[in-house]
Amino acid sequence: MEFKNGLGEMAIQDALKSYPEIGEILSRFDIGCITCKVGICLLRDVVSIHGLPKEQEAEIEKEINQLVG
Repeated sequence: MEFKNGLGEMAIQDALKSYPEIGEILSRFDIGCITCKVGICLLRDVVSIHGLPKEQEAEIEKEINQLVG
């Protein structure tokens, strides 16, 4: 996955601080990182560890990249 602005290398808590809408995108795909109290997983790992079909991973990538411009 290739996220713009280096987001893929950011801890999910930092990505959510910068772009809260990412939480809404992830929630639609049943990835509940908004409620995680640790928040140190990298955004790219958060998406990949949930075992989503490649089509859904691609949609998440597309939506997040559109969000950050």
